[in-house]
Amino acid sequence: MQQLTDIVARARADADGLGAAQARVIPIRPALPLTASEEEVARILQICNACRYCEGFCAVFPAMTRRLEFGKAETHYLANLCHNCGACLHACQYAPPHEFAVNVPKAMAQVRMQTYHDYAWPRAMGALYRRAGLTVALALAAGLALFLVLAVALSGSLLHAPLAGNFYAIFPHNLLASVFGAVFLFVVVALAMGVRRFWRELAPVREGGPATGAAAEATRDVLRLKYLDGGHGEGCNNEDDRFSLWRRRFHHFTFYGFMLCFASTSVATLYHYLLGLHAPYALTSLPVLLGTAGGIGLVIGPVGLLWLGLRRDPAHGDPAQRPMDRGFIALLLLTSLTGLALLAWRDTGFMALLLAVHLGVVMALFITLPYGKFAHGVFRSAALLKFAIEKRLPNRLQLGAD
Repeated sequence: MQQLTDIVARARADADGLGAAQARVIPIRPALPLTASEEEVARILQICNACRYCEGFCAVFPAMTRRLEFGKAETHYLANLCHNCGACLHACQYAPPHEFAVNVPKAMAQVRMQTYHDYAWPRAMGALYRRAGLTVALALAAGLALFLVLAVALSGSLLHAPLAGNFYAIFPHNLLASVFGAVFLFVVVALAMGVRRFWRELAPVREGGPATGAAAEATRDVLRLKYLDGGHGEGCNNEDDRFSLWRRRFHHFTFYGFMLCFASTSVATLYHYLLGLHAPYALTSLPVLLGTAGGIGLVIGPVGLLWLGLRRDPAHGDPAQRPMDRGFIALLLLTSLTGLALLAWRDTGFMALLLAVHLGVVMALFITLPYGKFAHGVFRSAALLKFAIEKRLPNRLQLGAD
């Protein structure tokens, strides 16, 4: 009652122009209308919040129990927290053909796709998420590779005497560094701006700021792919209700293969600029060893994910996203295959041709990174960080909470 009296008194003082310095205005952002996909997620989560049979499966359900309503920000957060393992679909007593038609993985996947579009930077580029399919990925890679092949052919060096693996005899180092450096910087900025918008829209918990250890926990969960274990350690469901850890393993091969390739490039950059050691590097050198290991990982992982994707039950996700998923997997696989081929034949007269093709594929991969499947890792990491923060704070919906 006293609080209500104080609010009325402040409102009167503000209206009369008295005590304006003490009056505090708290802006209220109107709730945005939900899309059809968001409404479906909100409907399903209301049912799940009443049932709670899947509460121990993954991070989605504990986070859900902290909420009574599910607006746009809540659906975006929970959709990106979902790892699409499929376990809840097979455990759910209200899954189709039940009249409630509860399908958490599919509904979450549809909203995740929407978030990539909504938070894209620049905003006009968000439409590319709908077009970044297998055909577009392969066409872009082929077009860029053909352009570079023709550029090398016009210089008269497409087929040449062995150059001992000296790539810079074909493309000058400064040219490659400037072109790929600019593309890499754009990718970093685009992803950072997108996840920044996502984070601000989620209205992260502000009570005392990030709790100690939350960032470390979220990092561990990201690196381990914790929530691809189905909540019980036996793995995901794929083509049926049997559990399997292969999806998690192939994700690990893909992720760490990509990171090893990035580490190889980073080490080579340090060699060049700090140590004055210029390419080509020996097969036993650290950049080559890292790149080789990463390339092998980027063959095993994408091939495995493609194989699992072809066999997966359509009810486990959004079939409309398959072209985007397969386009990204195809570019990763082509990057690794052309890179390993270039390493194997770098001392032959075909090096220039292989180098042009490899660089074209790598360029296509980087151009599409902010507007394709790669973005899901960035948004999911942000959602895991928010989950790690808020679970360290009191749950205001629990009985006996203040």
